[in-house]
Amino acid sequence: MKNLENENLEDVLTNDLTLVDYYALWCMPCRMLSEELNKLNSVKIIKVNTDLYQDLSRSKGVMSIPYVEIYKDKKLISTFTGFKSKFEIEKILKEI
Repeated sequence: MKNLENENLEDVLTNDLTLVDYYALWCMPCRMLSEELNKLNSVKIIKVNTDLYQDLSRSKGVMSIPYVEIYKDKKLISTFTGFKSKFEIEKILKEI
């Protein structure tokens, strides 16, 4: 898991399957989702603090958190909002 820090999101995306987790420290569902994301082994995860990256969050249309974007080959292929369990996330990833 990597926190976005003074980088452009596009610069840290790779061709690997990547989840971008938009969160805030004060958000309890975000904390719960982070615990579930930590259980995933085969996926690259980039965390974006919406309080620090407000412009990026707005440009991505983030209206509610937690908000997750799923990229493959640097292309956005899916999104979801709200808490999901590890098993729900794995199901989403299998359908991709």
